[in-house]
Amino acid sequence: MLADKIIIKGAREHNLKNIDIEIPRNKLVVITGLSGSGKSSLAFDTIYAEGQRRYVESLSAYARQFLEQMEKPDVDYIEGLSPAISIEQKTSSKNPRSTVGTITEIYDYLRLLFARVGRVHCYKCGKEIAAQTVQQMVDQIMELPVETNIHILSPIVMGRKGEYKKELTELLRKGFIRVRVDGVMREVGEDIKLDKNKKHDIEVVVDRLIIKDSIKRRLSDSIELALKLSEGIVIVTIIDTKKKQRIMKRELLFSEKFACIKCGISYPAMEPRMFSFNSPHGACHVCGGLGTRMDIDPDLVVPDPGKSLRECAIKPWEKKSSIYFYQMLEAIADHYHFNLNTPFNKLSKIGRAHV
Repeated sequence: MLADKIIIKGAREHNLKNIDIEIPRNKLVVITGLSGSGKSSLAFDTIYAEGQRRYVESLSAYARQFLEQMEKPDVDYIEGLSPAISIEQKTSSKNPRSTVGTITEIYDYLRLLFARVGRVHCYKCGKEIAAQTVQQMVDQIMELPVETNIHILSPIVMGRKGEYKKELTELLRKGFIRVRVDGVMREVGEDIKLDKNKKHDIEVVVDRLIIKDSIKRRLSDSIELALKLSEGIVIVTIIDTKKKQRIMKRELLFSEKFACIKCGISYPAMEPRMFSFNSPHGACHVCGGLGTRMDIDPDLVVPDPGKSLRECAIKPWEKKSSIYFYQMLEAIADHYHFNLNTPFNKLSKIGRAHV
């Protein structure tokens, strides 16, 4: 456990003259003095430098290459230091996905911690989600109307990059006939070529069934096989056969690990990528994980609504000089029956929407 003070003995960095000092921890401490008295030498070149050096030494070699490690300060003894890190903000770099957490790998440890010790709760009822047994899955599927067509799918690849030739060949060797690749049904024996730089979803069709009392044993066996192939996840696709083509009506997701029995909702197993703002699986769908989003301010686009379109009411268009641009604008006005000389605030809603 750290002491309640930072103890420094024999500090000789720069113009410090072999000083000894004790600084209380968890307090706001101000170091004052004349210019050249050693304030910065004590605060930055001694205390911070040693804290940063000790912390960086604990990181992996990969992380250390991105950090400029400071030299060991000229001091006899320092006790009670906390890990310290300081990253200079560079105006030339505009990547918002790089933070102190990502650079120092603390972010990776936090994601791993949340994925391993976190508790999953149902977003509807708020209850903690427990594991779902094969029998519970079978009972829920058997509640579907009689004569309902279903496909039992096992997702072996979920949102990962690669060609997966080896996996598809292995499925063919095991006797599987059909597979759903990125939402499209394919024969396993086909020449399936996938872009290794794009993310794919591959689900094996384990069985195709029609709901009736006599399928319970077969359904149970199929679910067990699907869970084994996908390490705990099975998808049940409900097929609409009323039309000439067999169309997917909806899907049920079952998980051997996380499922709310009361609400009938299953969730995939927690993974570190779910807590990453740099991954589509964990990023906010509104801002994409950046924390900000781009919106249009109507008052900035049309600062003076009393002007007409010919008078450049729309600010971004005021420097347009192409004849083709104005011909296109006149064609839009003729089609939607509004006049380019009409003030913008008097245009109809249809006219404003299509400008």
